[in-house]
Formats: sequence, structure tokens, C-alpha cells
Amino acid sequence: MVAHARAGALAAAALLLTGVLAGCEDGSDDKPGKAADGGTASSAASPSAARPSAADGLPALPTSLTSQHLDWKRCEAPKGGSAPGAEWRCAEVRVPLDYAKPRGDTIGIALVRKEARDKGRRLGSMLFNFGGPGGSGVSILPRAAASYTTLNTRYDLVGFDPRGVAGSAGVRCRDDKEQEDAYRDVDMTPDTAAEQAEFMKDGAAFGAGCARLSGKVLPYVGTTNAARDMDLVREVLGDRKLTYFGMSYGTELGGTYAHLFPANVGRTVFDAVVDPTADTTGHARNQATGFQRALENYFKDRGQDPKAATRRIAALLKRIDAEPLPTGTDRELNESLAITGIVLPLYSKSSWPTLTRALDEAENGSGATLLRLADSYNGRDENGHYDTESHSQRAISCADSRARPTAAEAKALLPEFEKLSPVFGPFLAWDTAGWCSGWPVEGEHDTPEASAPGAGPILVVGTTGDPATPYEGARRMADELGKGVGVLLSNKGEGHGAYGGNSCVTSAVDAYFLDGKVPADGTTCS
Repeated sequence: MVAHARAGALAAAALLLTGVLAGCEDGSDDKPGKAADGGTASSAASPSAARPSAADGLPALPTSLTSQHLDWKRCEAPKGGSAPGAEWRCAEVRVPLDYAKPRGDTIGIALVRKEARDKGRRLGSMLFNFGGPGGSGVSILPRAAASYTTLNTRYDLVGFDPRGVAGSAGVRCRDDKEQEDAYRDVDMTPDTAAEQAEFMKDGAAFGAGCARLSGKVLPYVGTTNAARDMDLVREVLGDRKLTYFGMSYGTELGGTYAHLFPANVGRTVFDAVVDPTADTTGHARNQATGFQRALENYFKDRGQDPKAATRRIAALLKRIDAEPLPTGTDRELNESLAITGIVLPLYSKSSWPTLTRALDEAENGSGATLLRLADSYNGRDENGHYDTESHSQRAISCADSRARPTAAEAKALLPEFEKLSPVFGPFLAWDTAGWCSGWPVEGEHDTPEASAPGAGPILVVGTTGDPATPYEGARRMADELGKGVGVLLSNKGEGHGAYGGNSCVTSAVDAYFLDGKVPADGTTCS
């Protein structure tokens, strides 16, 4: 699929697609979500308030970090983009590169903020993470802010670039030409020994590029350190507790924060929830299940037999693998790009008409729309330049996971994964080997820790038709957080994330963030 946003991109999931399908759809776009918890709302307490230690007991931070003064300034336009409106301000928080050496080197964490409109009733700051890993909150939040107008009444909306991402010591691993060559030349579902060798060689080359261009930060970009950064951001912002809205990978980040700092958990919401019990292979298995489920729901909605339609698309992909499709440009649509183009519109039911058009075109010999969809997913602009989200995503994922499956182990998964999904299974099986093979930094764990005894209630929102983070992961997250902490809210529907797309979920989340009303565990919205 995505050549070097590899499936971790399928996986942990991309950003709730704010505006990603621009130019590919019929004017419809996704609506992202927010985060909340269910205890006392964060208040503008003094940063000098008692600072509970993290669960790992690292050295205390110096006052030069905990007492920083934020210099909020007009935001600059990102490369190739436009600056947010005048109501947004940007700043930077300095954090330790290595929390074991808090008086050593520091890096900057980029922030963006829109202040609460009703300052007399302000509850504090609300920190957002939209997923990835690798998504830039500084870029996404201003574009998505219309979805959070109600919450902005009483909360400052605060986005940030996690360490290793964009404006926060962002990781870079290859240039545009190398990226384009990989998308064009590397078969992500290798069928021959030569293709398999090229697949593994390309994965190793990507890791070597990361070490060469970003080696200093690579050991420190994992989720645990990002969670520590969030607590320092909370303190510098002046909030006694963290109010947090996490989506997709942002739920894994939020679960890690809750485990490390349970006493600092304020109103928190997880939407489109990552399964904290799944290892590398487990995530790939979950995604094969989730994307296939979404694809079959799409076919049912179109009045087609899902099994027969799946076989038809799998056969189409085999034809494209043998003979890539023309696109009306100097580029062709290969199988990996075609799978990527199919995945993107499954993230939102509003994008299903685009998928219909793309598949119809492909079956009639044109890969134009699927290529545009794949380019959107892969972060390629109209001038052929790529963003670095996939670089950050891989660096964070491989810093987190110690798994390093071999090509032989991936190949052994093929029968099971092809049964789970003839369309997505082979790619996801191979991706387990390509993702962190030969990575220059050891991973931290097999699965993240999310238990948070003593934390306030965390609202966990799972959508039954979520393609990238299947519904079952939400129940597992609620269980992992612990009794009285994880509160499950189920959404019977389609798409990656429910807030802003389902009025029942949106009302429940707003009531929790604004009034502290926690729905009963097991509540269902439809």
C-alpha cells in the first residue's frame, strides 16, 4: 500500500482526514473529534502546584523547564501551506531530549492555541492529538477547529507537534526523489524472491536514511517521551489537570499518559481507539479485519454481494500488479498505490461515492482517481513534494515496538491474512516485516501500558464500522484503563472516529467536557 508510510500508516491511522480528500470528492469532508475525561475540569492553577512523579520515577525537572513563560506569537505559514487566522497564536515549550538527563539537551515542542471565547467561564486548556503517529497538531487543529466550536466556548484549543514531528525536531529519512522511487519501484506485496529482496532492501535503506538525517533524536521519539512532554506542556500552560482529546494513535498516547500520570488526568476522551493489547502482528491482524469489514459494509451499502465484490477487487489488484494502469500523467498506478487509494475513502462513509468512482475508473482501465487518493494519503502535493509524516510515523512506531519480524515470519502469515482480507491482507502481512526491519534503534515494548488506577473517568468511544482501529480495541482499552476509569461509549456506524459525525456521541462528549457528565459505561449511540 503506501510505500513508505507503509501500513503503519494504514494502521495507527492516519489523521481523521481533515480535508485530505479535497479535489477527489464531491465536496464532502471528515469531521475530527475531541478528548475529554470525567472528573474535575482542568483549572488555571499555578505551575508551582505539587507535581506528582511519573510512574517510572525519573529525575525531577528543573524549574528552568517547569516555569517557562510561553511567548505566544502570530503563527508563521508552514512550508507549502498558509498561516492560520489571526485568532491563532503559536509558541514553543522546551523539553528534555532525554528525560533521564533533564538538565541536558532540550528540543522544542511546537504549540498552537485559540483562546476560549467566554473568558469569564473558561475551564482551562484542551490538548488535542489527531493521530498518526506523525500528525502535526499545529497544522491540523486550525483546519479542524470548526468541529470544536462548542468546546472552544470554555476551553482554549491547543494543538501540538509531538516530538519527532514537523516543528518539534521533526524526523526526516529520505528526499522527494527517493520517496517517489520507492512508491514507483518497490512492490509492497512481493511475489518473487527478487521482489522480496528489494522490499527488504528498501526498508533497511529507509532506516539508514533516518539514522543519517535524524540520528540524534531517533532514540527519544517514542510515545512514552511524548506523554512526558504532554505533562510538561500541561504544567507550563498552568493547568492543574490535563484535559485531553485523543483520536486514533492519540488514544495510545493518551493511555500512556494516563498510566504515567494518573493523578493528573482531567476530562479525557479517546475516539477511534487503538487496541493497547495488540503487538505488531496483532495490529496488522486487527487492521486486516477492520478494513475488510469496512469494505464489505461499503459493498452492502451499494447493494452488492460483499464476498463476490471482494473477489472482483482482489482480481483487479492482481491485474494491476501485472500491468499498472495509466493515469493521464507520466506516472502509473501500481498495485501498492491502488490499495492505498482504496483505503483512504474507507475512513469516512461520506467518501464512499469517491471510492465508487475510483473503482469504476480502474475497472475501465484508468488509475487517475485512485492515484490522486493515494497521493493524498501519502502526503504528496501537486508539485511532487512529500511531507514527512510517514517518516515520523515510522520513527515513533519503531521506537515504541521492539518487534522486528523477518521476511520469513511475514510470509508465514500470508495464508491467515489472505483469508482475513484478500484485498488488504497480503499487504498488511508483508508490512510486519518491512516496517522496522534493520531499524537503528531498539524498541521499548511489545505492547503499550495503559492501566491507570486512580485516574478520573476516561470516555472511550468505539465505532462498530471503524476500518483502521476496529471497535474491539475500544473495549480492550476501557478494560486496560481499569474499573471506574475506562467508560465505553459505542457508536453503531461507519468511519474512523465518531465525534462530529454522530450527534449522540457529540452531545455526550460535549456534556462530559463542559459539565463533567459521564455517560453510563456501555452506553450505545446509533
